[in-house]
Amino acid sequence: MVEDSVNSSDLKQTVGYYLYDCLSKEGITEILGVPGDYNFSLLDILEKYEGINFINCHNELNAGYAADAYARVKGISALITTFGVGELSACNAIAGSYSESVPVIHIVGGPKTKDQQAHKQMYHSLLNGDFDVFRKVYEHLTEYTATITPENAAFEIKAAIQKAKETKKPVYLLIATDIANQPIINRDVNLTIKQTNQSSLQAAIQHIDKIINQAQRPVLISGVYVSRYNLQPQVQQLVDKMNLPVATMMMGKGSFDESHKNFIGLYAGDLGSKEVQNIVEASDCILAIGTMWSDYNTGSFTAKLNPLNIIELQPDSVKIGMAAYENILIQDMLNELLTRINKRMTNVPTAPSPYVDVNISLEEDVSSKYYYPRFQKMLKENDILIADAGTFEFGIAQLKLPKGATYITQGGWGSIGYGTPAAFGACIAAKNRRVLLFVGDGSNQMTVQEFSSMLHNNCKPIIFLVNNKEYTIEKYLNVSQKNTHYNDLPLWDYSKLITAFGGDSYTAKVYTNKELDEAIKKAEVQCNERLCLIEIYAPKMDAPPIVHKMTKMLEQMQK
Repeated sequence: MVEDSVNSSDLKQTVGYYLYDCLSKEGITEILGVPGDYNFSLLDILEKYEGINFINCHNELNAGYAADAYARVKGISALITTFGVGELSACNAIAGSYSESVPVIHIVGGPKTKDQQAHKQMYHSLLNGDFDVFRKVYEHLTEYTATITPENAAFEIKAAIQKAKETKKPVYLLIATDIANQPIINRDVNLTIKQTNQSSLQAAIQHIDKIINQAQRPVLISGVYVSRYNLQPQVQQLVDKMNLPVATMMMGKGSFDESHKNFIGLYAGDLGSKEVQNIVEASDCILAIGTMWSDYNTGSFTAKLNPLNIIELQPDSVKIGMAAYENILIQDMLNELLTRINKRMTNVPTAPSPYVDVNISLEEDVSSKYYYPRFQKMLKENDILIADAGTFEFGIAQLKLPKGATYITQGGWGSIGYGTPAAFGACIAAKNRRVLLFVGDGSNQMTVQEFSSMLHNNCKPIIFLVNNKEYTIEKYLNVSQKNTHYNDLPLWDYSKLITAFGGDSYTAKVYTNKELDEAIKKAEVQCNERLCLIEIYAPKMDAPPIVHKMTKMLEQMQK
């Protein structure tokens, strides 16, 4: 495809303005990051640029987490850091975005071109004259890297953005501080767009048609790439047409409307619901759309699925049993399925939701036996739920999401501390949607500074913070030792911390189920005006049933 040459004013022909024009066309209205003297020229231009605002975070790691969540909500995001110290601080977040297929445009401001060419010993470098070393690091963490010059900017910026969109992976652009204000060299940009091989597509659809027509108990599993490629409408049309039961796996949660009558629940091998497991594993035809077969998704590889029964649609390939069909875009495959497949099932199996009303006294000490069913009751359409790595990540995964809800966690990469800055990024990306953050004290203590960012930017999430002075999930995972203390934490008073950060907020400390119930009712009103923090003083080692099941499974594996 041929892109038109840039036609703008002399001012907007600079590299910086051209970059922001390209990002703006992708719907990016905020760029997250941290200022540093090597990116001042980029930020000076951004401050004058109409249509994109810079959102300051408290460190680059947090900014990367926030950009990751922003991209999950809006489809793509941008992050600005400075050279060396800043970009390396963001490495963990960008690696997580790569692992979980999240398109983040990472823009790095670098030292002046002449200083790099002279191999000077500049601060924020390794003092060895090598200014390409950090880009080389990012070659392994991103799908595309480029060092921008006036001569290549028109091509490389668009090529990087297209690569991020095609692969749903982060990309990296290094722009020296003196380059941002230089005029670009106008040129026609010819970008090759991935296309489906029609012969491969037709061979695959014929094979699929044959398998599905023979199936007696087909099941559809909606995976993470359904969300990343915005395929929810096509998948739901296919489900409605064929009347298929639908499950999701951990990373695919939220990729299908869980209020739909055909949704049966979460499939996680031996860790999930037995009813859902029985339905999925008894299927003679599993239509797996955009799934990942990771340990997190398969209950530590306890999924008992016959590969010969799996029809697997990936972003650019199809696998049917042992047969592979390459160069088929997942969007084209779904459209072909909707046109060609005519089989319709008469009966759809069902499975109960994990969190039903439980007979627990409100006067009892607060615990997960009560608060997960209580969370289920408070969910509303279009909510955004963020669960940090830990017990919440497993417990919240079994909630039944209402229509239009978005679920964000980082289970595949599993970086503790992701949740709080991710909630900030989600608030920035979706200012008119309610954001619910579920975080433990261990996770929050790593990245708590972004509470300040939320208050400063008038964000209004409802935050549920379990305060029990330990990394609970780590204690459950360490099945070989039961009495260690290295996962213990100091006790923080988060309500006072919120006050110290400033801003308008509602806070509550809850010790009983009744206090939690009352605090939720108040927060549901208060969140229209201010940030809400509910500290849950749960007992040590409090965790949902799925975590206990995981521990027993790990113990069996060690025998």
